[in-house]
Amino acid sequence: MAKRAGSADLPLHGGHVPRWLSDRMTKLGSVISEAIVQEYGRDELLRRLAHPFWFQSFGAVMGMDWHSSGITTSVLGALKRGLAPLSGELGIHVCGGKGRHSRLTPQELIGIGDRVGFDGMAMAKASRLVAKVDSAAIQDGFDLYLHGFIVTDDGSWVVIQQGMNEESHQARRYHWQSEGLKSFVDEPHAAIDGERQGEIVNLTDKRAEASRSGQLDMLADLGPDKIALEFAAIRAETAPPPSATDQMLLPHLIMPAHHDVRSSDVVTRRLHGALAAAADQGPVDFADLLLVPGVGARTVQALAMVAEVVHGAPYRFSDPARFSFAHGGKDRHPFPVPLRVYDHTIRVMTSAVQKAKLGEAEEMAALKRLDEQSRRLERIATGPSVEEMIADERERSASYAGRSVFGWE
Repeated sequence: MAKRAGSADLPLHGGHVPRWLSDRMTKLGSVISEAIVQEYGRDELLRRLAHPFWFQSFGAVMGMDWHSSGITTSVLGALKRGLAPLSGELGIHVCGGKGRHSRLTPQELIGIGDRVGFDGMAMAKASRLVAKVDSAAIQDGFDLYLHGFIVTDDGSWVVIQQGMNEESHQARRYHWQSEGLKSFVDEPHAAIDGERQGEIVNLTDKRAEASRSGQLDMLADLGPDKIALEFAAIRAETAPPPSATDQMLLPHLIMPAHHDVRSSDVVTRRLHGALAAAADQGPVDFADLLLVPGVGARTVQALAMVAEVVHGAPYRFSDPARFSFAHGGKDRHPFPVPLRVYDHTIRVMTSAVQKAKLGEAEEMAALKRLDEQSRRLERIATGPSVEEMIADERERSASYAGRSVFGWE
């Protein structure tokens, strides 16, 4: 994976995740993580967590607000709760969190290191360095308030941390990955999420190597007091600002301010492909499951999107809004969370993962075929518009036990 994978705008949203959703996010997030580890290994799970587009889609398929900054906090919280009981089995540990929990990360890492055998002190140092780089070396107007550190028993790790800019009502998420990392201060990021807003002081840019060396030399020669006086004199001069073209340009995902899901937010042919695969392949691969009351076509539609989160290639996560069509959103966008569908999805995924552990891989293989069929059918599949699909889902919401922060449907 490239060190920098892109950027995205994340609107700041208030509120909290209700218990009825957070409990389900914990279950679904952990079983999806288990499925990825079983199929591709735990290093692949770390690579995906370091990918900002996949991360946003992961949160959307779990019923969080598809575009907001709250996905970061809720997904990391769900993984920390859900993977803790599985840490001995999977060898994956989630540390840190929001606010005071972020400051406890070094102690958590030292404790886990003592227990499983990696160098906890080195991990604690890495945690502090990552936070220091994003809070001091990169002065982009976003104040860090969340720091999550995911580490494996063999010492591989990913950091996901987020800052906020209260004036612009936006958040910026930073992704770090230990794989291929040679330096903490020479372009170390896997990705930075957020809108480009004017000039950014980025001392991790490879072009800033001379500046970093010069600052150390100047500190040794002049001392901090003399440097402060020189800086004040420089600021008094009215030198023109550097050109915007001097900044490093990165591809970025723009998460819009509007809360509702619109056709412009979704690659419709991919959504039609998932629906067609659920109708075509589902009755074949899930024949036994479809005999169970409640596990019908709607659940298979959700499973098609969950299967893509498990098996999909990175380029397929350019439209995170599409994954909100699996289980809706807590704020009723694109539609209320269909709890009956959500619970059946968790049950099917849990059954598939548990049977795979025992050597019975038929259900996991069926999920993979469902994803493969989605990709084949999207070339030819047609269907209703995004707006029509949302309207139909809302009309059926009560029958699916639809719920949002505003109550039951």
